[in-house]
Parts: sequence; C-alpha cells; structure tokens
Amino acid sequence: MKHAALRALRTAALLIACCACTAAKAQQVIDLDLWTNGLPNSNGIDQTQPFDNEKRNFKPAVKVFLPAPEKRTGAAVVACPGGGYSHLATEHEGTAWAPFFNERGIALVVLTYRMPHAHWEVPLSDAREALQTVARHASEWGIDTAKVGIMGSSAGGHLATMTATHPGEGLQPKFQILFYPVVTMNENSHAGSRDNLLGKAPAVDLIEQFSSERQVTPQTPPAIMLLSADDRAVPPINSVNYFLALRQNGISATLHIYPSGGHGWGSKPAFAFHDQMLLDLSAWLRWQKLSR
Repeated sequence: MKHAALRALRTAALLIACCACTAAKAQQVIDLDLWTNGLPNSNGIDQTQPFDNEKRNFKPAVKVFLPAPEKRTGAAVVACPGGGYSHLATEHEGTAWAPFFNERGIALVVLTYRMPHAHWEVPLSDAREALQTVARHASEWGIDTAKVGIMGSSAGGHLATMTATHPGEGLQPKFQILFYPVVTMNENSHAGSRDNLLGKAPAVDLIEQFSSERQVTPQTPPAIMLLSADDRAVPPINSVNYFLALRQNGISATLHIYPSGGHGWGSKPAFAFHDQMLLDLSAWLRWQKLSR
C-alpha cells in the first residue's frame, strides 16, 4: 500500500508538471520597445533606461500576453495602468490581468508609457503607438483589428478616454474598459493627475480639450466603467458624467458602481466585490462578442 501511494503521488506530480509545462508553452509573452526609430516628442527628461527612479520616467514599451492559439477570439486590449501620471501600477492594473483575458481568448497588451511632466502629447502618442504596434503584428498574433480596445485604470483611465475621444492616425480603439477612471480635468478631477498632465495652471481651453466627457462624439467607442461609490481619490462623478455623455451621443455604455472599495483595487482579490466585478466584466465581454 505504501509503495502504491508513493507511485500515485509521483504520477500526480508528473501530471502537474506536464500541465504547467503545457500552459507555459500555450501562453506567449512578448516584450517590445515602442518608437524604435526615435521618439516623436519629449517630456523634457527622456531616458534611455527602462526606468529612472529619481525622475520617475519610463522607457515606452509593451508587454504582450497572447492566449493559446486554440482559444484566441481575435480580440485584444491595450492596458494603461494608473499612477496619477507620475508612476505606473503596472502589476495589479496591468500584467496581473493576463490570466483573466487570456482564458477568455483575448490578448492583453500592457503599455508602459512615458510620464507627461506637463507635456500632454507624450502619453497620448505612446498609447496610439501601442495600438499601431498591435495593428502591425495583428496577423502574426492572431488579432482582428476590428476587435482591439483600450483599458485604463485611474489616470490610465484618463489616457484611455483621451485615446478614445481624440482620434489620431492609425488604429482606433473599438471599445473601452475603464476602472475608476479620471475623466475630467475640471474641479472634479484628481488634482495630481491634472497637474502632471497639463501643468499647475492649465489654460481653460486645455481643461476643456482634455475633459473627456466634453469630447465624446457619436464615433466614440462603447465603454464599461467599474468603480466604487466611496472612491475619495477620483470622484465617481467622473464616470457618471462620461456615461451620460456616451448615452447622449447614442453610444453603448455600462456603469457598475460597487458600494465600497475605495480606489486602486484593480485585479486585487482583496477588493470586497472582486468576484462580482469579474462576473460583470466577463458578461460585458461576452455581450460585445469579444470573449469565449
């Protein structure tokens, strides 16, 4: 009996190891630098290193998580982590989402964007280039460019809404996933995000231009917003006004406001409504025909 039990344990261990090896082969992770031919603009402190801790600046890049080929739906989402336009919460608002999206057949492209330092065009150009990178590799990565969207959390949510409401050249996002997003640049904004993006005393026209609820048109892509009612960092009115602007322009919009949780929970299981949030997001992805 003892030897039989040991054999069973060894067999189970081998099976687990084989499964882990298969999973590792199934998911493909790719690291790419943006702007390999040189940066198109500058925030005044551009660095050649991936991260400068003193100056809080990042080398623009993407980390791509591709689902197993047999699971792919052709959908992809470019994720913009938050951090008040001063740093990036890359793990729980970016890379930690990979298993969730990959299991549903969706590629996750996590963007490391440069901090603006009052040069608003810098992060916006990085986000647009991330979308262009997806377009250039679409065939290779099994992606349908009609199913590529953008996701953002907090200040990254503002970058996502900027990208959605300020069309540039090239691939445009077809949907938005927004977690407790900064949307406006007026008095309801997150002050740090506004100061870092536009400067300490922005002109009225800049406040208007980058208050995304004021820039919605009938061409803006559909959105889902997920946030907490007790968020003291970014007032929920940001999402409410964006939801109303989308609906007033005939655009599909979904708003989930959870009773508590504060700000910045991202993919963290400690968020009290984590399981419900995943169910809500999963249902929306299926409804948009993006998910398995």
